[in-house]
Amino acid sequence: MIKVEEIQQYGKEQFESAVASATTLQNGAQAIAAAVGDYTKKSFEDGNAYVAKLSGVKSLDKAIEVQNEYAKSAYEAFVAESQKIGELYADLAKQAYKPFEGFVAKMTPAR
Repeated sequence: MIKVEEIQQYGKEQFESAVASATTLQNGAQAIAAAVGDYTKKSFEDGNAYVAKLSGVKSLDKAIEVQNEYAKSAYEAFVAESQKIGELYADLAKQAYKPFEGFVAKMTPAR
């Protein structure tokens, strides 16, 4: 027979897990937003520096060289930041799930 106290305890545990998960989601979303904001700011600054450098070029060969340097550095920065942000998302998913691991284990039948 199920006791009222057990139901209340279960509800309390569920609520605490939901609060912990929501807090983790909030903190993770803030970290991701900060990382994206930092990358956007750096990308904008790099773009402005590229335009300034390109405007001072006197020959077509030098313009192509400057453009190639910028394209390479922009691509490398994009790949690095994409990996960093991807890792933040993966960590966020893991951390948000942690409070519910115990409940999933209880509800999953043993094999």
